[in-house]
Amino acid sequence: MRSPPPDWRLSCASASTLCPPTLIAAKLAAVVAAWVLSSLPVFSALVLWSALGGHLYAPETLNLLFGHLLYGMLVGAIALFAAAISDNAATAAIITLAFTIASWVLDFTAAGHPGILEWLSRLSLTQMLRTFEQGLLLARVVLAVAIGVCAFTALAAIWLPPGVPLRRKLAGSAVCIVAAAAALALATQVKASIDVAEDRRNSFPPADQRALARLGAPLVITARFAPEDPRYADLQRNVIAKLERTMPDVTVRLAGGRQSLVGIESDESYGEVEYAYGARRATSRSTSPREILPLLYGLADTPVPLPDPAEDYPGYPLVASGQAAFAWFYGVGPVLIVGAWWWSRRPPATPAVNSRRRQS
Repeated sequence: MRSPPPDWRLSCASASTLCPPTLIAAKLAAVVAAWVLSSLPVFSALVLWSALGGHLYAPETLNLLFGHLLYGMLVGAIALFAAAISDNAATAAIITLAFTIASWVLDFTAAGHPGILEWLSRLSLTQMLRTFEQGLLLARVVLAVAIGVCAFTALAAIWLPPGVPLRRKLAGSAVCIVAAAAALALATQVKASIDVAEDRRNSFPPADQRALARLGAPLVITARFAPEDPRYADLQRNVIAKLERTMPDVTVRLAGGRQSLVGIESDESYGEVEYAYGARRATSRSTSPREILPLLYGLADTPVPLPDPAEDYPGYPLVASGQAAFAWFYGVGPVLIVGAWWWSRRPPATPAVNSRRRQS
């Protein structure tokens, strides 16, 4: 009779080697440790900036560091999966690099296009990181990255144990991918977000935020633009994105569709943006919130809120010498890094060497 394939659980119980789940958990911990070590120059720059009198806003700074940590953990999970399906480290590195390059390609080619291309562009790692760099903490992005880390880690755990039939690994991978896709579909429906930027550049003024949050009727925005029109990008960044995070029910329609910019500019209605709130409608060609917000208040029959001067961002101008930063980043810092590398490359001391040292 043919002997059954060895079970990794039995081998873990009878041998001193680490089980696949324990090994993967240890590797993830190593990824976090590597991220901390590689971020030491960044931490030193923050400390140096504070020492020179610069201002750091803790929520915005922590959000940025948190975003880069999520990015590092996701790339590390991809690398674990690549190592599990590869025969050597070089192949694993190439597979991981292919994932990151494909993410960059998605960011440059698919962003700004409607339909399936827009959905694919959201899978870009650089676009995910850009939200943290802009001072936004989006719940759907955090959930999506966490799901990605768990999915690639689970795939690595499926493919790492030796002796498991290929059919079982493929079946387990299919179940993992389907579960991750379903979880991602649910995560995209979460709209909770926090603007942690101190200057609130991702939100309207606080008075407008409070007034818009009370508008409960659906708002339908129909923009007659081509997707590649820079005016549509300005409208999306300055108005639409902020309205989607503020008002409870906002729907955006791009009337230009996939037509070319040259082909539809001859249309007289091109460039118009229609705002439908309840039974009322209004049209504007502006992409500035200073003109669009009063228009929305008129549609909702709501008075325009008065701005509060005390809520304006004052800014923190600083004039300081950069000699200390130059000496640290081009002198002391590199010397410390080379010294740490040399110390880590020393051969371990053997018992014979230790005994000779004690005798001497």
